[in-house]
Amino acid sequence: MAAKHAVYILLLSAALCTPAAAQKANTQSSSNATVTSTKHQGEWRSSKMIGLNVYNPQNEKIGDISEILIDQGGKVVGYVIGVGGFLGMGQHDVLVQPGQLKFVMEPVRTSSTGTGTATTGTAADNANARQARSANEQWYPDHAVMNATKDQLKGMPEFKYSNQ
Repeated sequence: MAAKHAVYILLLSAALCTPAAAQKANTQSSSNATVTSTKHQGEWRSSKMIGLNVYNPQNEKIGDISEILIDQGGKVVGYVIGVGGFLGMGQHDVLVQPGQLKFVMEPVRTSSTGTGTATTGTAADNANARQARSANEQWYPDHAVMNATKDQLKGMPEFKYSNQ
């Protein structure tokens, strides 16, 4: 009878040890896996591009990126820019071609307009006011510039996600 209990104890201990050994093997194999570098110069995260402000050459905000359209091969074919509105209500969405936007890493440089929405100072003052971008912020641009006015964008045909 004691031999029978010894066999059960051995089988039970083997069953309990197997998952731990397998877990250790999985940990060792995953630690030996190839790790992809996180340094991708010139590449941006698309999730960080949504909401990116779009300015005209006079540094007036004309809208923001609402959506990025890509083809089946992964190539960007257009940006949906939201113009006007408040909290998504009354916003006019327009589709612009990728070549119409220029992405800029530095902060917007504006002059005082008396509205309270612009900053004063020179480009050097604005550059000094903002700290260097962190490594995490370098995964996306600071803003985009488009050669258009807010009224010109509002005059463009509205972008619809479906024909209905």
